[in-house]
Amino acid sequence: MKKTPVFLLIIFLIPIIFSALLYGNEKKQLVPINFEVQWFPQSQFAGYIMAYEKGFYKNAGLDVKIIFSNGEDSPLTTMLDGKIDFCTAWLSQAILLRSNGKPIVNICQMFQKSSLMLVSLKESNISTPADMNGKCISSWGGDFSIQPNAFFRKYQIDAKIVPQSFTIDAFLAGACDLTSGMYYNEYHKLFQAGINEDEVNTFFYSDYGLNFPEDGIYCTENTLESKPEICQKFVAVSLQGWEYAFSHQQETLDLIMKYCNKFHLQTNSSHQKWMLNAVHSSITYQTGEGVESWGNLKKDDFFLLANELKEQNIIERIPNYKNFYKGQIK
Repeated sequence: MKKTPVFLLIIFLIPIIFSALLYGNEKKQLVPINFEVQWFPQSQFAGYIMAYEKGFYKNAGLDVKIIFSNGEDSPLTTMLDGKIDFCTAWLSQAILLRSNGKPIVNICQMFQKSSLMLVSLKESNISTPADMNGKCISSWGGDFSIQPNAFFRKYQIDAKIVPQSFTIDAFLAGACDLTSGMYYNEYHKLFQAGINEDEVNTFFYSDYGLNFPEDGIYCTENTLESKPEICQKFVAVSLQGWEYAFSHQQETLDLIMKYCNKFHLQTNSSHQKWMLNAVHSSITYQTGEGVESWGNLKKDDFFLLANELKEQNIIERIPNYKNFYKGQIK
């Protein structure tokens, strides 16, 4: 049998070896990032999912792992424990921790408009805050209670407040007169349960001078100080992911549903589409469609919420805005 000359084998193997080394170096150059969002996969996190799935993070040199919370842990606490690098959280949660001396910073305020609301059936004749007096209102606890408490105090509402689970079942069963909900989630589930949109009255806290922005991106002071370029890249690419998600809606919804099915979540494409559109409205609220204008924490929004937290004795002092918000990193 004729043997292949050694020099031909070398010539054949050189490009393979070179490619392997080059690929290996590229992988080594990727910066590992652990990033946790505050719930199971859904359109609320579409931008991050698309940035990951389309390879935007890797193209920027970031090897991002997206971790989905089950609601039993706190991404902010996990981050402070050093187990993750970045997380999403509500502004109210972050201000509370910062007020208590925890070294967390906001590097991008993604959601500009609060989606928290109250809903009543029109047949109950509750169309103004005054009509809520003496009524039964189901409300969530924790951070979800801050706006309702401010609303009840502002309009001097004396109602029966009952704890609400993470469903609207009590309202659907007629056990309460008003239910709490997120515009991008529970509100749409009312319609999927057979209630028509013209059969309900809505009370968005943002319409009553109580707009408390929700999801933002956070890291620790140490991460920002030691890796400012990484923080800047992560925010920029995440924004790119959101821009892509909104402009490629069907592709995004298909991927979101794959994630939801993997986690065995009870949802459908119609609900996720509603959520994606609602999130788009929240991100672009008073900012515009251009991605370059997204992600800023307005000083007025910060102090509106911080003052309310102090009024409710949730915090004793208001954190310094410039020390807390480090967005638009240069």
